[in-house]
Amino acid sequence: MTAAVSETSLDAPVDVRFTAAGIPLAVRYDGRVWAVAAEPLHWFTRDSWWQTQRTVPVGVGNVVDIEHWRVQVRLGTSSAALRTFELRRDPLAEQWLLESITDN
Repeated sequence: MTAAVSETSLDAPVDVRFTAAGIPLAVRYDGRVWAVAAEPLHWFTRDSWWQTQRTVPVGVGNVVDIEHWRVQVRLGTSSAALRTFELRRDPLAEQWLLESITDN
């Protein structure tokens, strides 16, 4: 028997709580708090600024790096099922987005 993996794609705003070292600790999504249960994966991609034609004043800062985190989270007790959240923050954005959810 093969286990099926279910993935939901969305771009929902979420609140992310970080440790003092800048590592995700919990994610608030859909009125619930999901605790990070495993070491998260962190990376950056580049915005295709030449396609979005984003213009910003000189000296604004980094406008091309998109920050990503992949976190395994669970609700409540340690016996709850793990889910994988893909988080994204676009350049110049204050708000984190939940890009997708995968049921493991």
